[in-house]
Amino acid sequence: MAKISTKNQVTIPVAALEEAGLRAGDRVVVEALEEGELRIRRGELGFESAFGVLTGAYPPGYLEQLDREDAER
Repeated sequence: MAKISTKNQVTIPVAALEEAGLRAGDRVVVEALEEGELRIRRGELGFESAFGVLTGAYPPGYLEQLDREDAER
């Protein structure tokens, strides 16, 4: 039986993770159901959650410069 730590963390048994097809590093969504019950499911990476993930990856104006260069070809 797992136990909730003082940091609200729970170690999930490996057998349960394998059966669910989940592994370390996977993103999950935790949903409260009824009293004393939670659901853990794989998180989906949709456009809304991914939007902005690369913010700051390119210097300001770089993508616009690429668009201009592409338009000139």
